[in-house]
Amino acid sequence: MESKGVEEEFEVSQGKSIGELWREAAWFITHTALAIVAMVASIALYSLAHPSPTADLPKLIGTALAFIGPLFFGFLIARWKHNDTARYVWISGIIIFAIVCVWVIDLPTGPGLCEHCLVLERLWRTFFDIEHGSGLMAGEGLMVGSWVPLSLFGYAIGARFGLD
Repeated sequence: MESKGVEEEFEVSQGKSIGELWREAAWFITHTALAIVAMVASIALYSLAHPSPTADLPKLIGTALAFIGPLFFGFLIARWKHNDTARYVWISGIIIFAIVCVWVIDLPTGPGLCEHCLVLERLWRTFFDIEHGSGLMAGEGLMVGSWVPLSLFGYAIGARFGLD
């Protein structure tokens, strides 16, 4: 009986070796990080204009930048690297959004903006309501729960166009 290498013992997805799957996983994590860095850079550049933190328009502009900045960056990276993994970064967005949703649902409420909110109202006001937030997550629900997943979707869309 002939001994097989470690890579030959496993049935691998689509005929790929373990090493190729590890490289794809590393690229997936790298693209996820690049999308978040692109979002942070876009928002940081916008913050140099000193927008009002309480006004609605700067939050809408920040939301647009959280999508457009990574979209453009994902396009450029995909053109430069031609890595198909970049188009699947939207999956990270869904996973992050789901984790943050569970976190918000488990946060205790007290006297304040969302004391008697039901689950869907709590999530809506935390992530999407610009005028009447829930007060949970220290007011950072828009950035953590909306902008980060939105940046990952934008990056994946940009990468998709960059790979064509």
